[in-house]
Amino acid sequence: MRFSVAAALTALLMAAPIFAGPVTADMVQRGSDIAAKWKDTHPGYDYERREVMIPMRDGVKLFTVILIPKGASGLPILLERTPYNAGGFDDDKPHLRDALRPSKREFVDDGYIIVNQDVRGKHRSEGAYVMTRPPRGPLNPTKTDDTTDAYDTIAWLVKNVPGTNGRVGMVGSSYDGWAVAMALLGPHPALKAAVPESPMIDGWMGDDWYHYGAFRQLGMDYFSGQMARTGSGPRIPRPGADDYQNFLELGSAGAYAERYGFDQLPWWKRFAAHPDYDAFWQLQALDRIVPQHPSDVPTMWLQGLWDQEDMYGAIHTWEALKASGHGANNHLVMGPWYHSQINRAAENLGPLKWKGDTAADFRHDVMLPFFNTYLKDRKPAQPLPEAMIFNAADKRWESFSDWPIAEKQVLKPLYLQQDFALGFEKPKAGEDKYVSDPAKPVPFLTPPVDGADHDRWTTWLVQDQRNISTRTDVLSYQSPVLTEEVRVQGAPIADLFIKTNGSDGDFVVKIIDVYPPSYAEQPELGGYQLPISLDIFRGRYRNSFEKPEAFEPGKTAEIKFRLPTMNYVFKPGHRIMVQVQSSLFPLYDRNPQSFVPNILFAKPADFKPATISILRAAPEGSSAVLLPVVK
Repeated sequence: MRFSVAAALTALLMAAPIFAGPVTADMVQRGSDIAAKWKDTHPGYDYERREVMIPMRDGVKLFTVILIPKGASGLPILLERTPYNAGGFDDDKPHLRDALRPSKREFVDDGYIIVNQDVRGKHRSEGAYVMTRPPRGPLNPTKTDDTTDAYDTIAWLVKNVPGTNGRVGMVGSSYDGWAVAMALLGPHPALKAAVPESPMIDGWMGDDWYHYGAFRQLGMDYFSGQMARTGSGPRIPRPGADDYQNFLELGSAGAYAERYGFDQLPWWKRFAAHPDYDAFWQLQALDRIVPQHPSDVPTMWLQGLWDQEDMYGAIHTWEALKASGHGANNHLVMGPWYHSQINRAAENLGPLKWKGDTAADFRHDVMLPFFNTYLKDRKPAQPLPEAMIFNAADKRWESFSDWPIAEKQVLKPLYLQQDFALGFEKPKAGEDKYVSDPAKPVPFLTPPVDGADHDRWTTWLVQDQRNISTRTDVLSYQSPVLTEEVRVQGAPIADLFIKTNGSDGDFVVKIIDVYPPSYAEQPELGGYQLPISLDIFRGRYRNSFEKPEAFEPGKTAEIKFRLPTMNYVFKPGHRIMVQVQSSLFPLYDRNPQSFVPNILFAKPADFKPATISILRAAPEGSSAVLLPVVK
């Protein structure tokens, strides 16, 4: 038997008497060790954080975080309403500017009270969540919406927050930008300035859900992320690492949704039942509604020139306001940014490099002075012009007293010509053909496509198109080398005359700047094919967005649609290219190319190859892109 010192000591201790002394009352644990009511103490912090539940007119309370600088007196409030967790920031930082995301630092430095609020039904707010809840009316029979919620919130803030001057500004991007636009439908008198950034305005025409009827199926992760739980929901699980294959193998978007349990989401059921631009979409399209209820609130409508999610809403709402005579207090800003990059660093966009941080500089030099004009009576040296549009070719901001400049601009046809040439001279009759095969759709990014890859997703609109231009199902028309600049300002129009042996089809048109083969300023851009403006159009809606029509095989049809706005200069030594194709997969769902009632639920047998002819010139007209060329 081996001797163990440890065992001997253990036995000795167990045998020894316990001399613990008396047990007093304070030693006995009763109840829980969790504090009955914990209140954070932040010694040395330069701000006070308050969490309140603000009551709405129907009794529902909304979770709100109020951040007040120490010693606040006579400060304005900057309000953001969000479904993305109002309390989700680093509040363990002693300095307020460090606790918030970079986009708020300029306001902290200048002296603002910062307020974030969860919208109804999300995170810690009470009530039922409805995706971009429609305004009160036929689609929303209740007495509340995000207009009344913003109004009630502002009324409570100006009455109950100490240190304020009673003036409120609203800001927010994407869904939060939509919330700003909703507040403008019936603003509280204390709302003095607003900046909706890349707002979700019309989800069918060109924002998150559809583009001219083509479904953006990669957005389905957003559905589960927003509506599976009141907090942040799950991302859809992937059977493989490449979304190109994942979506291809499951077939239609509806089959994909069924596979991953979307029948549990009331939003999906409403959404999927309305593939056409019917009352469901029209009655919540804010570019239609806002001009019917114009406000006096000075508003800056802001978006990125390469916004991969919400490129439609801001400019179309601003244009509608201007057209209806309400342009005086509304301004348009378009920066060299991807979606919501205004709130992040923006020294570059993919391979495109700018002169400094265009987002931080804009926030400091333009956005903050805009708010200060109305919230602090601090007039800027230069008033905000009607429009500020970044020129990516010249790498500078340009200001416009009228946009686009009507007397200096003309829509000039840039024709698709023989031998895949491109020019301003009208072409002779002829056609170019390609086969669009749903089994081999054109990728919007070179596979593998990872839907969670932030860097590739945010910059896909500026990705080099050389890998696409050699495909047999992509027609690439190219101008001669330019000997003088071509300056464009405004929205180009794609105007195609086509024939197909199918009964449906999608059409993608891209306007591309082709760099010289050798480019000394940035060698990696030598030969680069940079998309400047592109979009997709679902052919069944060529005559009516509400009432889809099948193509008559072999009969000429015109496909005409607006492309995203440009403020650009094609430089001497460059070429202009126009590409035409029929898919951008898996971002957009595949068109089966045989007419079915609802493409979301197309069956495998519906997907058929189609031979498509682009008519360079025909009795009906000549295929071209109408460029907004400055005279």
